[in-house]
Amino acid sequence: MDINQILADEFKLRREQVDNTIALIDDDKTIPFIARYRKEQTGSLDDTVLRELSDRLTYLRNLEKRKEEIISSITEQEKMTDDIAKAIDAAMTLVEVEDIYRPFKPKRKTRASVAREKGLEPLAELILAQDKSTDPAAEAAAYVDAERGVETTEDALQGAMDIIAEDVSDNAELRKRLRETYFKEGTVSSVAAAEDADEVYKNYFEYAEPVEKIAGHRILALDRGEKENALKVSVTIPEGMGENICIYEYVKNKSECAKLVQTACEDSCKRLIFPSVEREVRAELSAGAQEGAIKVFASNLRQLIMAPPVKDTVTLGLDPGYAHGCKCAVVDSTGKVLDTVIIYITRSKNELETAKRVIRNMIEKHHVSTIAIGNGTASRETEQFTAELIKTIPEKVSYMVVSEAGASVYSASKLAAEEFPDYDVSLRSAVSIARRLQDPLAELVKIDPKAIGVGQYQHDMPKARMDEALKGVVEDCVNSVGVDLNTASYSLLSYISGINAAVAKNIVAYREENGAFTDRKQLLKVKKLGAKAYEQCAGFLRVPGGKNPLDNTGIHPESYDAAKTLLEKCGITADELGKADKIREKVKSVGLKKISDETGAGMPTLSDIVKELEKPGRDPRDELPPPLMRSGDIMEIKDLKPGMEMMGTVRNVIDFGAFVDIGVHEDGLVHISQMSNKYIKHPLEVVKVGEVVKVWVLDVDVKRGRISLTMKDPSKPGGKKRT
Repeated sequence: MDINQILADEFKLRREQVDNTIALIDDDKTIPFIARYRKEQTGSLDDTVLRELSDRLTYLRNLEKRKEEIISSITEQEKMTDDIAKAIDAAMTLVEVEDIYRPFKPKRKTRASVAREKGLEPLAELILAQDKSTDPAAEAAAYVDAERGVETTEDALQGAMDIIAEDVSDNAELRKRLRETYFKEGTVSSVAAAEDADEVYKNYFEYAEPVEKIAGHRILALDRGEKENALKVSVTIPEGMGENICIYEYVKNKSECAKLVQTACEDSCKRLIFPSVEREVRAELSAGAQEGAIKVFASNLRQLIMAPPVKDTVTLGLDPGYAHGCKCAVVDSTGKVLDTVIIYITRSKNELETAKRVIRNMIEKHHVSTIAIGNGTASRETEQFTAELIKTIPEKVSYMVVSEAGASVYSASKLAAEEFPDYDVSLRSAVSIARRLQDPLAELVKIDPKAIGVGQYQHDMPKARMDEALKGVVEDCVNSVGVDLNTASYSLLSYISGINAAVAKNIVAYREENGAFTDRKQLLKVKKLGAKAYEQCAGFLRVPGGKNPLDNTGIHPESYDAAKTLLEKCGITADELGKADKIREKVKSVGLKKISDETGAGMPTLSDIVKELEKPGRDPRDELPPPLMRSGDIMEIKDLKPGMEMMGTVRNVIDFGAFVDIGVHEDGLVHISQMSNKYIKHPLEVVKVGEVVKVWVLDVDVKRGRISLTMKDPSKPGGKKRT
């Protein structure tokens, strides 16, 4: 296969782009490095496309390797023909290749293999020829042999039909056609596995839907229900359809032999082909649904991690709880812990008053301006407590409910114990919640991405694929923001391009032993950080206040000469860095193309250099809308009325909609049908996790704690008024 050309065609890219990208991948360059610093070679492909191309490259190479193995095996059996070779060459999926290999694959003992051992293969070939003059019974009589286990004419005929049935089942082209039929005409159906099946799956107790229309989240629900022995799931095609396809392929006339061939075809379908193809279809549906879910999860995780930080504030983190109280931690603007305490707000009036006094004093003493409240157990009571408290104090304080998913996992981890050896596990959670508001990226990288919990069925996903996808998301996010070399934890550093956990720890150790880095070049003195790692990581590591101002930008050291030439040509001095209008104006007057010609640096690289010079040490998250902070406007679900207009924060996006926090304890659901007046395939086309959106209340079910929302303005055409 010409893999590079296949990729160019599939991704609609120039062959040169693909050739260069694959060469970089094969040279062990990381995706963030390629996306950021090799734009001239790749044609400015972003990290998402690069990862998809890399995944597809791996699949095609595995396919090519499997083809070579199969060709070798068939050749060794001396059964290779030009037609088989052409079929293998034309196959574009592993399933197709395995179908071609089926007849040549060493088989376990089957009815057909037993019949072949009895010498019935010539009889099967004779019947399959369907000569009208052939009397199958008379021909079969010659094969009766008690010593070989063929007692009667019927035994001989049955054995021959078993051989025909297996040969029909091994027909790669036929299997492909039947598989396509399952996808076009098939129906997925399910029933309860037992009378006492889990009621969670009651929607699927008598369920059926066309294969081509079934949504990914329903496939995953069926898979989970089957795994938990609550459902029996099947994929079928209209009765007789598959058999007719086989019969049309194999039956030539209306002879006696043809009747036997037809019977063998029907047996092959029911006994061999349908169960096998059904498994393959189910596997493909599940794989597609899983891949879709992983993409949704990855998108949600990306938005959560890249949420705008709430900078330069002293933050109080509240980890709510009933019996064990509400854990509280105050951290300064750098995340350093200033104070901790445990309060009780749900047990008695006296303890509630004490809690108010304690928190009031903490706010006053440490000049707290923001409060982060975990959204777990007792979150509603804690938010109510906070909202009432800040109305009674002179200080201007706002709060936000943040996801505490994974906080308990982090607080009990080895990393948390290293960071906070003197703090109780529960207090570490409060610190983590406070830091999540201040800098989501720096805090969330410490937690297993699966534990963060923004997706669907994440625990049902293939572990290796899930880990790979989510690690890629975190890696892309960390490198797109960049990291302060002198303050970053080793967990954050370990996601930087070219740096593994061991090297990250060595960087921290070097920093502790030698003091703050003053120059990027000092990285080469770090143990186990060689020239290759330096090339990949240097541009993503910032040195604020260092010897070279360029060390606090995303400009790679390999482009320093180009950056200096650009500054000289434009007459820009070091003290003018950061003055966006001035730099842009001077670059425009000289001309970027002229500078590119003189420096040898590509236009994409020079454009990036200009952006970095305009805003040295820039954080791309600062350009995003700020999070929605609240200040005492707490409501309860019973206060909601249909038609109310509200602002909310998107907490989770799933296949059929999005959950939005509108300031009451329960998140409201905006169904995909209520997101836009235009048709959309997926909610991610409209919303992202962390986005602040305007919504209107549709329905409220107080008993079940369910809120239905719409993003369609009821006052405009297409909106739906509810009264």
